[in-house]
Amino acid sequence: MPTIITHAAVPLLLGAAAGKRAISPRLLAAGAIAAMLPDADVLAFKFGVAYADTFGHRGATHSIGMALALGAIAALAHRPLRTTAWRAFLFVGLAALSHPLLDALTDGGLGVGLAWPFSSERFFFPWRPIAVSPIGARFFSARGLAVLGCELIWVWLPCALAALAVWLARRPGRTARMP
Repeated sequence: MPTIITHAAVPLLLGAAAGKRAISPRLLAAGAIAAMLPDADVLAFKFGVAYADTFGHRGATHSIGMALALGAIAALAHRPLRTTAWRAFLFVGLAALSHPLLDALTDGGLGVGLAWPFSSERFFFPWRPIAVSPIGARFFSARGLAVLGCELIWVWLPCALAALAVWLARRPGRTARMP
């Protein structure tokens, strides 16, 4: 999995680039939380749930269904998030979905349970450039530092470029020039 910090970076960078009028600070925070939330499944280890179980790490919490559920909860809470129901659903749902999609780009683990509850099969993308992050205290090691470097290249840089494009596209007074 990418680090928890990197999971939050995706909605934070893109939401901030869209601006406060489009994505309120509360919605931005909800998106960041939704992007990190699937990794709460590591708590299941404390209760004897195995990694490969349906509710193990990268299982049900890493599904499209979970992203839709989090989006629906955000839609119900759209007023405190200071946005519309549709915008809350889309932003939070896509932020949550970014988590398993990033995990499916990593080079380790058992894959992600994207299709739960319809299938317990776990998936990876054919191309997996992101180094898997060590879990727990092992993160604070040379391996953890190497993972952060990999994430800077494969997640942070593309997100920053996309955020820059969003920011540039929404600047007032932008005019198209004809050659």
